[in-house]
Amino acid sequence: MNTIKVLGLTLLSGTIAQLIKVFTYYIQHRKFNLKRFFETGGMPSSHASTAATLTFQIAFWAGFNTPVFASAAFFAFVIMYDAAGLRRAAGRQAAVINKIIDEFKQTHHLKEERLMELLGHTPLEVFFGAILGFVIAFIFK
Repeated sequence: MNTIKVLGLTLLSGTIAQLIKVFTYYIQHRKFNLKRFFETGGMPSSHASTAATLTFQIAFWAGFNTPVFASAAFFAFVIMYDAAGLRRAAGRQAAVINKIIDEFKQTHHLKEERLMELLGHTPLEVFFGAILGFVIAFIFK
């Protein structure tokens, strides 16, 4: 397998996941928001998608019973766990802090910027990101 192909398909997977977020935002809000392409969080997880694409490309190339696949799979799980765990918790904290800022603004003149709350992913978003990654790796194997 060509390493440029592996890299290209992995980047394609992340790009497709981010484009899905842009189109989903358009459908939900009836306005185009290109910033969604560059933001984290949302459905599907581009982190999970790229990790799954890379992992399954390695599996299709080297085999499922190889150390290189085991390494890729391990790091893919770490990435997905982080996306659904730590980054999601940070997003929840940002939501609480933003609520505090909003309430303080009503009583005082606080000029703080709101924090980005959509940092991580729900387990379902990670799951669908991983499915997207597998599909892309399978189609182009």
